[in-house]
Amino acid sequence: MALRELSSLEKSLGLKKPKKYSTQGDNKVPVLQNNNGPSLTGLVTIATHLVQEANRSELLGSSAEQRALVQQWLEYRVTKLDNCPKEDIKTIFKDLNLYLEDKVYLAGNNFTLADTLMYYGIHHIMVDLAVQEKEKWANVTRWFDHVQHYPGVRHHLPPVVVLRNRFYPSGHH
Repeated sequence: MALRELSSLEKSLGLKKPKKYSTQGDNKVPVLQNNNGPSLTGLVTIATHLVQEANRSELLGSSAEQRALVQQWLEYRVTKLDNCPKEDIKTIFKDLNLYLEDKVYLAGNNFTLADTLMYYGIHHIMVDLAVQEKEKWANVTRWFDHVQHYPGVRHHLPPVVVLRNRFYPSGHH
């Protein structure tokens, strides 16, 4: 899954020359084979490298606080969400829902790499949620729908239907 995410990230960043990836270990940790230096290992490391290569440093945060928040959510993605037992998903969604109560994006009011990678990480969960479950996690659902419509993010993933009457009462997006 991480390899498809990295490939989609490359496209959304406008990087023209596709990278060569492999995986290592039982958890299939992504590895970027670098022609002019050592290989890079790990989803967050590689994603951060791609953002820097594309000269899109704003996606890593525009202030020290925002950069720390982006790093926090990237770490959260790989340490808490990835390989999370199904019974722990509710706890993750509860925490995320509470956190997003007064925020547009994970690191505040600006779209960042954290939003992209968290979106990729929970897509497979959101796609299977019933309407009632999406309503229960209203802030997560609002954020998710916002991110899935952000230009260039969705690439390899099917759209997740969100009932607009609950989250967008005026009928506007």
